[in-house]
Amino acid sequence: MYKGGDANVPNLNFHPRRWTVIASGMLCGALALVVIFTNRRAFLSPLAMVVVAAIGLIAVLIQLRFHNRSEAPAVHSPLWLNVVGILLALPALFADRLRLSADSAQLLALGAVGSFAISSSMILHAFRKQRSASK
Repeated sequence: MYKGGDANVPNLNFHPRRWTVIASGMLCGALALVVIFTNRRAFLSPLAMVVVAAIGLIAVLIQLRFHNRSEAPAVHSPLWLNVVGILLALPALFADRLRLSADSAQLLALGAVGSFAISSSMILHAFRKQRSASK
């Protein structure tokens, strides 16, 4: 039973998260398609590592875009680190055409995945830092 007054009414201070949920669902669907239509041996290739890491980076960058729309202090991704990741991923993707050895292709892919992972962790750390500062 409702008793009058403001003390019993909770503060409904939330933002609609419809677009973030839709974007998250689409990225989960893309990752599911990669996993479903890829055989087990293909996940040992550098191409699969780069694709999965790129999907993860895209997820973080979409989260960054939605975060910057709603929050006052904007967080920026380290552009130079993403460019390094792309520059390492491209030769790994075209290792056969460039006649690179399997070891060098794997090292390039590992460098790209590491670059994307560091970039994503820097963005997520900035999110947590802002969240703890606002509390």
